[in-house]
Amino acid sequence: RSLNRATMKQILFSPLAVLLLTASTIPLTTSSTTTATPSITTSTATSRFHFDPTTQYPTPRLFRDGFLPFLTKKWSHAQSIALLEQAVEDHNAEYVATSSNGVDAISYRRCIALPLDERFDPPMGVFSHGHVDTGDKMSLPRNFWDSIMQSKAEVPWLFEVSRVDGITSSRVTLPHDEHHHASSSTLSRAVGGALDFRSPNNYVFLPQWMFKGLGLRPRDVVDIKLMTKTPPGSAVRLRPHTSAFVNIGNHQAVLETELKHYSALTLGSTIPFDYRGERYYFDVVDLRSAPRGERVPMAKVQDCDIAAEFVRAKDQLKPKKKKGNKK
Repeated sequence: RSLNRATMKQILFSPLAVLLLTASTIPLTTSSTTTATPSITTSTATSRFHFDPTTQYPTPRLFRDGFLPFLTKKWSHAQSIALLEQAVEDHNAEYVATSSNGVDAISYRRCIALPLDERFDPPMGVFSHGHVDTGDKMSLPRNFWDSIMQSKAEVPWLFEVSRVDGITSSRVTLPHDEHHHASSSTLSRAVGGALDFRSPNNYVFLPQWMFKGLGLRPRDVVDIKLMTKTPPGSAVRLRPHTSAFVNIGNHQAVLETELKHYSALTLGSTIPFDYRGERYYFDVVDLRSAPRGERVPMAKVQDCDIAAEFVRAKDQLKPKKKKGNKK
């Protein structure tokens, strides 16, 4: 009985010991350190909005690590996520408290970004079914639905996703292949539509191409806002990554069909289409607005009479010669 009682004590008090040990690593604000209003640091390494994904690996295993190390690692992993969530919640609460009106208060959020996957695929019969990765739709928190209703925003409902200087971590370096090149992750902002409004508060789920174009890592922090003044598009020029798409007999009709899954386009982005089991990628190299044909960084394509054309495929471009030092 004494052995069982000792074992029970070890099991019951081990988590408490973990809490006490790890709580000492949480910085506490004292009266001596609150003489000035804190400002957001410009270094992502020390920013409270910065999440280091390497802290989540390797995944702790109970039988491999032992009971106490397992609990310690699990607590540490959960703690880093909780601190990030709290930082984002504090920022959003301050924004809401200082907003000039109710609509502005719910039309913007700082969010933790994660990529969409097949679990977000709508059921058959819904227009976006099968196009989670080949469209611009994102899963948003409920407040954006409320902002649409209160502001009476017209369709298409568009949202801008932007990196935050000094907050979002450094860009991901993509592998150099036919789909990733120098301009693949250079976007500072992108625009897209809504897949649903079921995301947890302070979280947003983005399509993979947008995630890569913005150079994001899972749980990077971004700003989201409802866009009501995006100009309608009049023309777009796309560069296929491979000439195989242009060789499809009805490629223009395929283009027009697949573009319907994009509510808007962002200049400089790389967007995917699927056709007969193959995925094709296209660079948005030129984007014009209506009615004057001005070059714009973003434009609506839904419910717009937009002219789409192709430029020479990427695999047909001659590689640029590197200038050597003249002797």
